[in-house]
Amino acid sequence: MGGAAPLLVARDLVKEYRRAAGGWGGRRRTTVHAVSGVSFAVARGSTLAVVGESGCGKTTTARMVARLERPTAGTVELGGVDVWAAGGDALRALRRRVGVVFQDPYGSLDPRMTVGEIVAEPLRVQRRCRRGGRERVQELLTLVGLDAEHGARHPHEFSGGQRQRIAIARALACEPDLLVLDEPVSALDASVRAGVLNLLADLRDALGLTYLFISHDLAVVRQIADRVAVMYLGRIVEEGTVDDVYARPAHPYTHALLSAAPEPDPRRERARRRVVLEGDVPSPETPPPGCRFHTRCPLAQEVCAREVPPLHGDGGRRVACHFPLEPGETLARRADALGRAIALGGGRGARDGGAAAGGTVAGDAGPGR
Repeated sequence: MGGAAPLLVARDLVKEYRRAAGGWGGRRRTTVHAVSGVSFAVARGSTLAVVGESGCGKTTTARMVARLERPTAGTVELGGVDVWAAGGDALRALRRRVGVVFQDPYGSLDPRMTVGEIVAEPLRVQRRCRRGGRERVQELLTLVGLDAEHGARHPHEFSGGQRQRIAIARALACEPDLLVLDEPVSALDASVRAGVLNLLADLRDALGLTYLFISHDLAVVRQIADRVAVMYLGRIVEEGTVDDVYARPAHPYTHALLSAAPEPDPRRERARRRVVLEGDVPSPETPPPGCRFHTRCPLAQEVCAREVPPLHGDGGRRVACHFPLEPGETLARRADALGRAIALGGGRGARDGGAAAGGTVAGDAGPGR
């Protein structure tokens, strides 16, 4: 981060939900451990991507950062200001500094409002709207690649990619410092996805924006992010620059996920072997003790079930593992050295559980936390 103070800092975020066991009306209460002690920092003008399986807590983390979900414990600071301690005028000023783009462009826009009214709504709420804000709305629509006259239309008249551009324009209305992007392209066709990603990259560079980018698509993360944090069952297990993590994954879970990423060369894609994680993700109601990944990890030893590995490292690289992989070492080679069997799947078209083929995280092909 070059020694400069980061724009966004999350410290020891915890989110737990209490719910009735056995369905509605149950007397016994259980606790869902959605997020457990997540900490990270995002430098101004950069992009941190958070990836993980469905239910790992990545969307809940984003909602706590955007002040949409109150944390059970922990703090979020934006530019040195405690997001959850602010109130009154300070909170109003803070809300101007954060924009949110949601996953579903069909559900996040009010169908009864025109596009111009949707984009102008943050301006009215923040009392920054003069004469209807028409000029600002036209400027924003042009900025995201739409025509100014589109402001008179309704959301149903646009494609999914155009609707997401409208959502981005709304998020930019009050000139925020930070955009929280929750799976912004996962609901779009592949042909449209690249255009929206290129738009986000151009806006970040032109406006000096900072992104917290939530995704399950490893290829998308590699295209848009500077740093990546990998989450598993409510905890970050590895964090570092995209180039470093993708080239030299240190956590067994990260290695398994990246082994599922598709190869552009069809011959290499057919020939390669990927790591197949056995078993299901444990329930967040009853997370395993120690390292939460130890029930599926081919390298797990006794200490893994007993002690929680701290997330530590240097040079901007952090990993939470008692036995991290060395640079250039593969999960299969380490498992072989330990005398452990490890399941290996085929390349293209493999769907036999664990890390999903196609470069997406297993169990997260659609909406989820």
